[in-house]
Amino acid sequence: MAKEAQQAQVARAARRVVLIDGIPVVTLGCVALALGSSPDQSATQKAWWIAATGMFALAVAWVLLRAFRRADEYLRKVQLESMAIAFAVVLVALQVGTVLDSAGVVQLHQLTQPILIGGLAIWQVTADLRTRFNR
Repeated sequence: MAKEAQQAQVARAARRVVLIDGIPVVTLGCVALALGSSPDQSATQKAWWIAATGMFALAVAWVLLRAFRRADEYLRKVQLESMAIAFAVVLVALQVGTVLDSAGVVQLHQLTQPILIGGLAIWQVTADLRTRFNR
């Protein structure tokens, strides 16, 4: 029983660390999405949007690197499988967006950022649920 309690504490601590690392990434993603939403941007606004998007990409890479270095073999497997699921969802969503763009329903560039941010959310939720219920 003590070993199970210790494993539960380790799992909670790992999720807490990922949450603490992930909050700035989610914030940067929302800022980049908000900055890129304006149709008529000045050069300064475009520069801020490009900077926020670049910082978002670097922050995602940094959080991934830290998470993989911290993880054991099982968690690495869970993360890679969760990434594969999210990648498949993003690919299907982009294909649907392309079809909708071809049909003239909605423009693809309006859907690209929400699809990518949704893919990150699906990856995180899938990894969290698999970690909670399979350990």
